[in-house]
Amino acid sequence: MKKAFLQLHAAVFLAGFTGILGRLISLNEGMLVFYRLLFTSVTMWVLFLFLGKLHPVSATDRLKIMGVGLIAALHWVTFYGAIKYANVSVALVCFSAISFFTALLEPLILKKRINWVELLLGLVTLSGIYIIFHFDTQYKTGILVGLVSALLAALFPIYNREFLKRVNVETLLTWQQTGGLLALSVLLPFYLQKFPVDHFIPGPEDAAWLLMLSWVCSVIAFQLSANALKRLSAFTVNLTYNLEPVYGILLAFAVYHENKYLSKWFLTGFAVIAAALITHIIILVRVERKLTHPATTINPGNAEPGTEGAKS
Repeated sequence: MKKAFLQLHAAVFLAGFTGILGRLISLNEGMLVFYRLLFTSVTMWVLFLFLGKLHPVSATDRLKIMGVGLIAALHWVTFYGAIKYANVSVALVCFSAISFFTALLEPLILKKRINWVELLLGLVTLSGIYIIFHFDTQYKTGILVGLVSALLAALFPIYNREFLKRVNVETLLTWQQTGGLLALSVLLPFYLQKFPVDHFIPGPEDAAWLLMLSWVCSVIAFQLSANALKRLSAFTVNLTYNLEPVYGILLAFAVYHENKYLSKWFLTGFAVIAAALITHIIILVRVERKLTHPATTINPGNAEPGTEGAKS
């Protein structure tokens, strides 16, 4: 169990490290995501074919999964765009808005009841982002791009939950990465016309960081998370991934000393978002306890006075 927890936190830490690498790589966000998808999808095809983990998928599901891959690719483009226009901390703060968009979009897409508590906490998160947006005008473009990134990030996990009912994780991710790569390859020429770049081929340093982003922060992080999920509940995994923005921001403070350049309004907004995150974690933990430890009842026919009967 301890090993599974360590693997899970290592996976979340690596996910938070992607923002650091996004700032290190000099390529613009479009080219960065193109190479990330290229290296990751090729690696997954080779690795998962060798391990025998790629299963047949119907043509309809394959097209749908690849379409969701486009959403994931656009999420990464806008996420790294937010980093380029602002910084790592701002991009990750905006990523926290995923809770609001998920609470809003999941009931609409899956025809479920709205969870008003999650929606309210999502609005609190948005209020924290608004504080930063309103008072730190230098980050407005980065914040707007970051919010688009959070909106897109909320969409593909919703669809993935449906696919995972009939497709294994390795097959899903491999086709998704491939779909994102093919779609971005079509869109990239138009994107580069709007946002031209000086060079298309990464230099040795950029190539090294891209390989680390693809192999360590994508493939290895996925393997760690998948191994942890074998021992831990899905609830524990999802709850721990709420720490991704926190890890990422702390890394940005440590590596780039971004805390020196952030105003009191950023810290105020971040405090509001952190409060919403902590509240959400507490609520989730309480709900999980109720589900795993339901209320006990006394069976008058069998239980002795002062003792409890079996759990319901």
